Amino acid sequence: MTQNVRTIQQIPLRLTGVDAPVLEVRGEVYMRRDDFERLNERQRERGDKTFVNPRNTAAGAVRQLDPAITAQRPLSFFAYGLGEVVGWSLPPTHGALLDAFAAMGLPVCADRAVVQGADGLVAFHAAMGAKRDSLPFDIDGIVYKVNALALQQQLGFK
Repeated sequence: MTQNVRTIQQIPLRLTGVDAPVLEVRGEVYMRRDDFERLNERQRERGDKTFVNPRNTAAGAVRQLDPAITAQRPLSFFAYGLGEVVGWSLPPTHGALLDAFAAMGLPVCADRAVVQGADGLVAFHAAMGAKRDSLPFDIDGIVYKVNALALQQQLGFK
């Protein structure tokens, strides 16, 4: 799978401004709707089978045994979290982490906000609901995260 991920042009092979020996960045591979439509148009022109939806097409591309096939798929990526880290000082908040990823040259979703309280959560949900159909990619819903990384660690993940 690593060789397949290396074919995604949005993911830099070297991170800017980081010399940590280990920095495992987690994220999501996806396919934009317009890229999906162009891919299916090429499939039709060749007389090949078309794909059903962008999500399954992206997931299948990453699981290909041949990286050359993956490289032919118009995949995109958003960084959103960390795995193993050695030799890099973590920022104090998730928002700052995403900003650090962007500074390293990794793509992060611009449709994010740090909000306060239930009213802030509801307002962000409503704003994304209004914007959902105009996004260039499909979403299932909203992910809320505690911003303080130390508190995230203390709370754990479910």
